[in-house]
Amino acid sequence: MIFFDGFCNLCNGAVQFIIKHDRKDVFRLGALQSDAASKYLKEKDIEAVAADSIILFEHGKVYTRSTAALRIARRLNAAWPVLYVFILVPAFIRDFIYNIVARNRYKVWGKRDSCMLPGPDTERKFL
Repeated sequence: MIFFDGFCNLCNGAVQFIIKHDRKDVFRLGALQSDAASKYLKEKDIEAVAADSIILFEHGKVYTRSTAALRIARRLNAAWPVLYVFILVPAFIRDFIYNIVARNRYKVWGKRDSCMLPGPDTERKFL
């Protein structure tokens, strides 16, 4: 399960990318601003640590920021799993770069007025 900033154009682009490359259909998605995310995060006693982060729930564990992104890439098709090698870089270094991008994502990529709504072909992927 992946939760993302539903207003962020960069995040929405990443979600479209994940949908396109998730050939094994392993991921389900939801905007951090959704009722589903709010309920799930509350049930798991997780604060929305990450209005500026992607959150991945995988096998009962929670991953955020660069670790979440790399674990997602590892499960995609084509050559994307190769990026998982960057997991060897210490998280504080990876997350330093991730946080710079996250802080500036609205300035660089823009922001939507509302969360993305899935189309009929992708509706099953969303919570």
